Amino acid sequence: MSQDDTENIVVRTDTEENQRVIPYLSFIYHYLINNPLISLFIVPVGVVIFIEAARRINPVDMYNQLLLQYVHQNNLVCVMVCLFLMLFGFGTYCMSQPCPIYLVDYACYKPPSNLKASCEKFLETARRLGYHSESWCNFMGKILEVSGLGDETYVPQSMHEVPQDFSMASARDETEQVIFGSLDNLFSKTFVKAQDVGILIVNCSLFNPIPSLSAVIVNKYKLRDSIKSFNIGGMGCSTGVIAVDLAEKLLQVHRNTYAIVVSTENIQQGAYLGTKKSMVISNCLFRIGGTAILLSNRYQDKQRAKYKLIHIVRTHCGSDDKAYKCVTREEDEAGLLGVSLSKTLMPVAGLALKTNITTLGPFVLPVSEQLRYFITMMVNKYFKCANLKTYVPDFKLAFDHFCIHAGGKAVIDEMEKNLKLSSLHVEPSRMTLHRFGNTSSSSIWYELAYIEAKGRMHKNHLIWQIALGSGFKCNSAVWIALKNVKPSSNDNNPWDDCIDRYPVESK
Repeated sequence: MSQDDTENIVVRTDTEENQRVIPYLSFIYHYLINNPLISLFIVPVGVVIFIEAARRINPVDMYNQLLLQYVHQNNLVCVMVCLFLMLFGFGTYCMSQPCPIYLVDYACYKPPSNLKASCEKFLETARRLGYHSESWCNFMGKILEVSGLGDETYVPQSMHEVPQDFSMASARDETEQVIFGSLDNLFSKTFVKAQDVGILIVNCSLFNPIPSLSAVIVNKYKLRDSIKSFNIGGMGCSTGVIAVDLAEKLLQVHRNTYAIVVSTENIQQGAYLGTKKSMVISNCLFRIGGTAILLSNRYQDKQRAKYKLIHIVRTHCGSDDKAYKCVTREEDEAGLLGVSLSKTLMPVAGLALKTNITTLGPFVLPVSEQLRYFITMMVNKYFKCANLKTYVPDFKLAFDHFCIHAGGKAVIDEMEKNLKLSSLHVEPSRMTLHRFGNTSSSSIWYELAYIEAKGRMHKNHLIWQIALGSGFKCNSAVWIALKNVKPSSNDNNPWDDCIDRYPVESK
């Protein structure tokens, strides 16, 4: 074998060795880049090892000798520089992480007792108004019998009067009473000054006046000129979670401030005066309600906050025509405006829920539940086993409390069935529907207030709020309790005067 052949073998061997080493170096590089916290500790340790190794070896040339001499003379300086770089990098990493979002407190609006409307009174007013024939009043009576609503829900003052006033001024008066009542309660509970609020988000689907509702609040409470205000409309009963999601995103940018989220709905703007069955149903279900929520990204608020936000998962099925059209506000054949509920509403809601929990599951479910779901899904996909249904994970293992949007008895029943919940888990939803009716986007907060009033909320409990809305959307918010929430008569809880009577047997 010639000398040239030997050199070729050596070169080829070195090349093959390099090809083996390069992937490992690439893997290490990408791992360190994707895990900066680890690299922050590895780099200083590597520098220290290099310095120590330099002490032990003999310098081979003048440059190494000068380097070692400098290191020996400035050993303390090198260590301090390494320490500074480590602390600076650690600080930068911490600053880049999302800051925790705390729910300091919230306030649900409780209308005055003169606005209560029993089912019988509701039908009596409908007869007196003359909008509906006796047969249609009987039809509404049957809906109310199976609706799950009790006899202490609230409707606007204009809907107690004959004739009814559907003017813009009347609608504004209804919404302002709810919003101002909620905010006054919130400010008195939290002792937060209006000038300290940096972000304001208001959501109301049907009533969007000019100036906007957010501007009405800014004017009423004289909020600061730099307030970041938003007004969300037309997004249905799930908008409360969307508003919280928007607030969370803004609080990640604007540090050391408060955000207020106001969720409500205008009832008389959604009132339908015609005879189309799919539109009459909404008249029977929706009632006055609203809530104001105070969120904070200030670390000092952790001690007094009730909850911390863990996850928000939003699902939008609007690309499907059936989902998009299942809840719409439109005119009937006579030109009368109302909210139409399609017969496909429940199947669409079930599909939206399935998509939502598929996304949420990996964040909250135990590994055992995720594995069972994955195995059954893969078997059904590749082996087409007709007798094997896809496993529905047991979310009771992940959450302590469930706040399901009180959209109606059928919605709650479907949720209870699909998620395999017990009657105790859906009790807050059923009782909220019974006592306050469908208050749209604020209903999940009345349910949370029910759990608190019952004394069931304890530290580290996980709460799942599930909201459904037009479009069609299913949105989830997950909170963790930071303290034991004790029921208190001074807490202005909307359930204070009636919690001892609940639960009751709903219709």
